[in-house]
Amino acid sequence: MRVRVPLAGLLALACVSAARAEDLTVHIADDGGHPVADSVITLIPQNPANGPAAQPKPETRVIDQKDETFIPYVQIVRPGDPIVFRNSDDTRHHVYSFAKIKAFEFVLAPGESSVPMQIAAPGIAVVGCNIHDNMINYLFVSDAPYLAQTRAEGSVTFANLSAGTYALHIWHPQLHPGTPEIVQSVTMAGSGPAQTINATLALLPDPRQRMDHEHMRY
Repeated sequence: MRVRVPLAGLLALACVSAARAEDLTVHIADDGGHPVADSVITLIPQNPANGPAAQPKPETRVIDQKDETFIPYVQIVRPGDPIVFRNSDDTRHHVYSFAKIKAFEFVLAPGESSVPMQIAAPGIAVVGCNIHDNMINYLFVSDAPYLAQTRAEGSVTFANLSAGTYALHIWHPQLHPGTPEIVQSVTMAGSGPAQTINATLALLPDPRQRMDHEHMRY
C-alpha cells in the first residue's frame, strides 16, 4: 500500500515495505519523474534515547574546477573540515563567496590550489567565480548526526537506524525561492521491514547551463 502526503504542492512522500530491517531509503525525483542528484537529506533524532551518531573525523573536501565547472556541484561539509579549491583548468579562476557563515575569495592560476580553510558554523555557502558567471557551487555545512547526498540514481540509504522518531529534512539548490523547508516526520520501529520514502520536488532549471560567453577566458 502506498500513501502519498503532499506538502506545498512540491513534495509527495510514500512509505513502502522493503527487505531489510532498520534501514531507511530516500528517493528523490523531479516533477517529470526523473531521479534527482545533489539533494541533501538530513535526519535528526527526536528521541534522546536514540543518541547521536558518532561524528566522523575531519576530512579534507576538495572542490575542483574543470571545464569551467565546480566539481562537485554540491559538497557536504562538517564544521571544521578543511576545504580546498583546486584549479584544473587552463584559465584563471576567482573563487568567492559572500555567505554569512564565511566570506572568502581565492584567485587561482591554472594548476594552483587554495590554502585549506574551515567553516565552523552550519549553513549554506553559495560559491561562484568572479570571471565565469556560469560557475556555481554549494557548500552544505552541517553537524547533523545523519546526512547524505543523492547521486545520479536519486537515492540515499541510512542503515541500522535505532527505533524512534526522526525529522527528515530535504534540501536542493534548485528549489524555488521562498519554498518552505521540506520536513517529514519518520518513525523507525527498530525491527521489521525497512522503509522507503519517495519525494517529488519541483525544481528550477540547472543554473550551470547558462553560459556567459563574454567571460570564457581571462
